[in-house]
Amino acid sequence: MNAETLALLIPIIALMIPILAIWTVHQRKIEEIRAGALSESNAQAAARAQALEERVRILEAIVTDKSYDVAAQIEALRAPATSDNRSTKQ
Repeated sequence: MNAETLALLIPIIALMIPILAIWTVHQRKIEEIRAGALSESNAQAAARAQALEERVRILEAIVTDKSYDVAAQIEALRAPATSDNRSTKQ
């Protein structure tokens, strides 16, 4: 490496150091923003999961309750429909 090349590289390297520092700070800020958005998204997903778990818990309580007869209620809903069909056919 001759003196002319070295004299050219020193200012170039000196100018690249602040550019590299600015770029590094910028990349760090971008990652912080992404992390914040990700944590907000995780919080929303956790809230939705908790709401769904509560709904499933309620449905399990309804279905496993001995006084709740699903089949009888389904038949009760079908009974008026079949009687309405018979009256419209006559």
